[in-house]
Amino acid sequence: MAGQDPPTGPIALRTGPSAVDDLVAHAALGLALRIGESMLAVGASAADVTATVLRVADAYGLRQCQVDVTYTSLLVSYEREGAVPLTAMRTVRLRGMDYARLQGVTAVAREAAAGGLDVEEAHRRLDVIVSAPPTYRRTVHTLGWVGMAASVAFLLGGGWLVALTAALTTAVVEQSMRALNRRGLPLFFQQAVGAALATSVAVLLVAWEVQVRSSLVVAAGIVVLLAGLSLVGSAQDAINGFPVTAAARAFEVLTLTAGIVVGIAGVLDVAQRAQLPLDVAAPSPPTVYAVGLVSSAGIAGFWALASHARPRSIGLAALAGGLSWATSEAAGALGGGPAVAGGLAAVVVGFCGAVLTSRLRVAPMLVAVCGIVPLLPGLAIYHGLFAIVVEQDLLNGLGTLVRAAAVGLALAAGVTLGEYLGRPLGGENDRYDRRARRRATTS
Repeated sequence: MAGQDPPTGPIALRTGPSAVDDLVAHAALGLALRIGESMLAVGASAADVTATVLRVADAYGLRQCQVDVTYTSLLVSYEREGAVPLTAMRTVRLRGMDYARLQGVTAVAREAAAGGLDVEEAHRRLDVIVSAPPTYRRTVHTLGWVGMAASVAFLLGGGWLVALTAALTTAVVEQSMRALNRRGLPLFFQQAVGAALATSVAVLLVAWEVQVRSSLVVAAGIVVLLAGLSLVGSAQDAINGFPVTAAARAFEVLTLTAGIVVGIAGVLDVAQRAQLPLDVAAPSPPTVYAVGLVSSAGIAGFWALASHARPRSIGLAALAGGLSWATSEAAGALGGGPAVAGGLAAVVVGFCGAVLTSRLRVAPMLVAVCGIVPLLPGLAIYHGLFAIVVEQDLLNGLGTLVRAAAVGLALAAGVTLGEYLGRPLGGENDRYDRRARRRATTS
């Protein structure tokens, strides 16, 4: 009758003695903590941060570490038998997506975990990475936003005039948000201002009777604003068993999305009171398949450029964007709805990212996040808000917004599932990775 399997839950096992002196332990613990903080600051998932911290600490002999990750802090404790544990905490200052910096930090972590770096040398290399200037000048960063908006316009069926209008509008939005950020305005209001500017341009085009599909200009602006949200990160943390970090990221996503909603709804309400003949253009996919493929690749590639990715990473992101759109189109042709098609495309992108990026030395997050940007439901969000504010059709508007939310959740969950399936093939599924993700399973 007695069971022969391992315990159902090895809770609070006794720690063993340590052969590492205090000076080395302090330096190694500080290095692991700094690497984890840097990864978390640029958007890495809590599971990836935890696994990396454990991997680096173990490489220097700290084999009894406990890691606690929240959205704005990271705590690491090294337990030793017969001695007081060493515990350190760092507050994380979020910096937004920076793929070049993330790639540099993970490279240092990989080399340190392989035993190829002295602790002090690893600290010096990390200092160079975190204190380096931005990868590109501000004009190049703005070019990424502009190119992304123009590509979205082409993907939604707009012509050259729509793409040019969307690009110029996005340039104004980017410069306005940069100026507001320098003045310390919270991101909620920055998102509201950006969405309001994009919608105002569409309203002015209607008022001036310019023959352009103005709703596509708004949709392009919405996609640009949505792309910077940590939707994938919040889904990964929730699925991998990090509820505190997941809740914080999800609440931030909801708050910043609400800023977009407030900005659009406010301008639409003013336009309705002015009795302007507004309408929403139905989405019309490009008649030429190559146009859709190139546009999707352009969206992902330009977003990677705006997120400070290096040239090789930009090319990989562009391939991921084209692959996700092609997969979604194929799934839609077979009868799948927007959520199902988007989720399937996200699974493929997440799988390819987990398999290929470890060999190419590129962060899987770059492929995952950039790959799903062409599928973000920008036009659906605008359509739902338009139905509520202008057409006074609450039921239809809420239904459209719910379907848009379903697409977003399907994209985030699909990426996480794809990475889970591809991780064993990519060589990243070691014992530290399994330990970090074990809290999402039962023994």
